[in-house]
Amino acid sequence: MDTDPLTTLAMAGAHTIVAAMATNAWESAQAAAARLFHRRGHALEAVEAQLRGDAALVEEDEDADGVRTELVGPWRRRLAALLREHPEAEDDLRAMVEEVRHELPQRQQGWVQNNTARDGGQLFAVQGGGSIHVSQVSPSESRGSAAGAGADHGGDR
Repeated sequence: MDTDPLTTLAMAGAHTIVAAMATNAWESAQAAAARLFHRRGHALEAVEAQLRGDAALVEEDEDADGVRTELVGPWRRRLAALLREHPEAEDDLRAMVEEVRHELPQRQQGWVQNNTARDGGQLFAVQGGGSIHVSQVSPSESRGSAAGAGADHGGDR
């Protein structure tokens, strides 16, 4: 995944929009997102309809957080395309993220992203949060610790 600043901003914007769905912050998030797209030439009614439809999916599903997770990708792509076509929208999107994030319920203000690389693979991820914790274990260490636990007796013989 691309790690340039605009891609990171698009991801933060997508997380903010979908986190606001079905919360008290939704009205301001919906209005800000619709304005952002409309000012760049997108049909206001179409953008509002997409936002309303996605919010309805979140409200109606028993797994609202699961639906939010699924909606992040499409909104990230929409916002990334908007920023590619209109780089001047960066400041407006950044302002929307900050404005709406402060209105979100505490539980919606942060996100957890777990990434796992397997079989010697490498993983590259984009995060929009402020706290990142990385744990990296080489394949030989993870196999050795599991297989050899308790096997090394050192000088105790």
